Amino acid sequence: MNGDNFPDRAMEYKNAKTSVGLPKITLGRITWVLNCHPSELESNNLDTELKRQPDMHDDNLPYDHQHLQLPRRPLVAIIGGGISGAGVAYHLALANRDRPPAITVFEPRAELGRGLAYDTNDPAHRINVPAARMSLLPEHPGDFLEWIELNDAIADDPAARRVDGAIFPRRALFGRYVASALRPLVETGAVRHRRAVVTDVERDGAFWRISDSQGGQTFADYLVIATSHPSPSPPSALMALAGHPKFVADSTVPRALDAIDPDDRLLVVGNGLTAADVVASLSITGHRGPVTSISRRGLRSRGHPAVAQDPFGAFETVPVESATQLLRLVRRTIREAEQAGFTWHAVLDQVRGHGHAIWRALPVSERRRIVRHLRPFWDVHRFRIAPQVEEVLDRAVANGRMEVLAASVASIRREAEDIRVVLRRRNGERLERVYDAMVVTTGPAHGGILNSQPWLARLRDLGHLQLDPTGLGIACNLSSEALAGDGRPDSTLLISGPLARGAFGELMGLPQITEHAVFVASELDKKVEKDLEHD
Repeated sequence: MNGDNFPDRAMEYKNAKTSVGLPKITLGRITWVLNCHPSELESNNLDTELKRQPDMHDDNLPYDHQHLQLPRRPLVAIIGGGISGAGVAYHLALANRDRPPAITVFEPRAELGRGLAYDTNDPAHRINVPAARMSLLPEHPGDFLEWIELNDAIADDPAARRVDGAIFPRRALFGRYVASALRPLVETGAVRHRRAVVTDVERDGAFWRISDSQGGQTFADYLVIATSHPSPSPPSALMALAGHPKFVADSTVPRALDAIDPDDRLLVVGNGLTAADVVASLSITGHRGPVTSISRRGLRSRGHPAVAQDPFGAFETVPVESATQLLRLVRRTIREAEQAGFTWHAVLDQVRGHGHAIWRALPVSERRRIVRHLRPFWDVHRFRIAPQVEEVLDRAVANGRMEVLAASVASIRREAEDIRVVLRRRNGERLERVYDAMVVTTGPAHGGILNSQPWLARLRDLGHLQLDPTGLGIACNLSSEALAGDGRPDSTLLISGPLARGAFGELMGLPQITEHAVFVASELDKKVEKDLEHD
């Protein structure tokens, strides 16, 4: 919606006039962004000047660009226009009004800021933390809440406001809020939205050459990788169902659940937030069949405390050097919190807030132990489900329609349209079941990120990227600069958002993602300022 209103602090961003436009000249298949206002194009005699140049092929454009004799701003290219990429673009565009860099965001969706998480029209999909803690502006955590009130944005969603006053709106609304913040920057040209899929990236001298699905090529001084998580990787045993009309390998694909009928017997592989979303979504569409949800430990995502609590505990001041020490400290702090009248929620919130400091102090071997042994427990306590979704699950369990098991798939076979499964429980017991449909919700395949898109695999094969040693995304340093295959950081290649989780620790929740976007934008701003000083 283009008519969204902004809080006062954002009005200056909406009304800001950018003194530098982003005109484009096309040389063959290449679009080049120049540092001049559209009104200057004629006076610069570009057409005449270009005719004097030798043929400009892809390989020599950076060299021939020097012959244009035009001032040029550094160009920052951001691949991924979800909250991780849009956040960097937003804060970078506003960091230095006098001499901002040219910013291009590659995102095939119609608007910047929605990404995979918030580009959904499913009414069951809700943000899983109160709106008062969701914001594009970390220094002003109530910005989203103010935007909601200013635009009366939940007027058609009375269930969003809880009895205690906390608001858990639909996820699409947060996407609309972020898109509204980016829109004026796109309209003024401060941020260029390239609505295309990146097909290839390679180093070309001092530049990054980015090819896209529209046939264009962009040369950038700095490249930011801000793509979404890779899709779930179904266990190999389930691939026997490939081609079954009711086998859903990735529930995040639009309309993925449409084939599931109301009375279908459903097996959900996974018990986290995505599994909860699946059950809630099907409930809205009228599903009433039995549901079995399995995971190795049978852990289900927890809900929010009955009463809001401040974080509790001291984790930055106590040196922790191993996974075992951390676990003991958390358990001891929970006991202390209970004696003080708090619940475990307050302690885990404090761990989350101190996550970067805790993670940074741990050696890589201990980080790996946490990922291997403690991560499932952390995930179900850290990533809590919205109360509306929790109510749906609680009702389904209470009336016997849904069961949550600690089990795995021992064997599976297809007989016509029936899915025959043998489940192996943690105690060794085997259960034989027949289902009509199966949905995989095992979460992102973090370790497969560099194989998830051809251009990422190519950057890895060329030695520009490597997987983080914990398996959580792409390796980078504490400046968010990607580590090449030889371990050296590349100052022109940065990682934003959850893909930098291996270096920064807690980078999955929205508050941490926006804080990291501000950090990456700040790092880029310093790099660009240094470049301009040397011009």
